[in-house]
Amino acid sequence: MFFSIDTLLYLCNTSKSKRMQLEIERKYLVLEDMRQLAVRQTEIRQGYLSLAPDRSVRVRLTDHEGYLTVKGISRNAGLTRMEWEKKLDRKEALDLFELCLPGAIEKTRYYIPYGRHTIELDVFKGDNAGLLLAEVELKSEHDVFDKPAWFGAEVTGQTRYYNAYLSKHPFCSWTQQQETT
Repeated sequence: MFFSIDTLLYLCNTSKSKRMQLEIERKYLVLEDMRQLAVRQTEIRQGYLSLAPDRSVRVRLTDHEGYLTVKGISRNAGLTRMEWEKKLDRKEALDLFELCLPGAIEKTRYYIPYGRHTIELDVFKGDNAGLLLAEVELKSEHDVFDKPAWFGAEVTGQTRYYNAYLSKHPFCSWTQQQETT
């Protein structure tokens, strides 16, 4: 699916849209499911309208609302990338799901306070069941984060752990060697 420049400019100029911003996050495998530490959780379903090599366009539906998000190519070994997001009402998001490519992502996200950060623990469902990932958003590329003992290997920048990749190559199709490397 292709969005014209006019369409993206229109979306960028609507009152509900956010300015383009830099997303800075680290991503880790999880050794032990610690969802009991969460202060809240949300169900997430997301599909992709575009999976171009230099950008992805996704539709996300949470418990109460939807989002349209455009993410740019990763930089700095996957630590940063440009992101633009627009809040949608639930009906708009559901309508856009009709246009998505095959392979929706389903997961429950648990929000766990940790020092001055919040850990987002993603417990995947469906074809990605069995995969647990933790993400930590940082204020800058130099922000220090001391990972807890229940974190495994850092997978920041490893494309196969991006939701966009998982939508086309689900975790259930990985070989045992792929899961551990």
